[in-house]
Amino acid sequence: MSKVAIIVGSDSDKELSEAAAGILKEFGAEYEQRTLSAHRNAKALAEYVEGADAQVFICIAGLAAALPGAVAAQTIKPVIGVPKEVKLGGIDALLSIVQMPTGVPVATVGIDGAKNAALLAVEILALSDEKLREKLVEYRRKRAAG
Repeated sequence: MSKVAIIVGSDSDKELSEAAAGILKEFGAEYEQRTLSAHRNAKALAEYVEGADAQVFICIAGLAAALPGAVAAQTIKPVIGVPKEVKLGGIDALLSIVQMPTGVPVATVGIDGAKNAALLAVEILALSDEKLREKLVEYRRKRAAG
């Protein structure tokens, strides 16, 4: 079972996808990665989301950044949007993701914040996974110690 699904809109987003994957690997969280555009592959995206066994989705997108919202429209599972800096310093993508209508929420991290998205996904999974919870406590302890 894939607990986290990382979806990017294009291959140019894979660097951020790999950053998120690195955090998930560090915690031993199961994940899978897909490239599915909300604009170019809308039907394939909807079919993937509907059949995914993920508990959390991380969606990385720039420019119009429709991907996180398109995923959130297809599921009641948590969706974390990562705005990618492509143009306008990434503000365009950030605003596209963060301005979701009531009833279709997307949690949004900072521009290029793929690592924080993965950490948030781990926190969500840790609500029902004691081992992940213990790893998070240790991770935070080490970070606080410097």
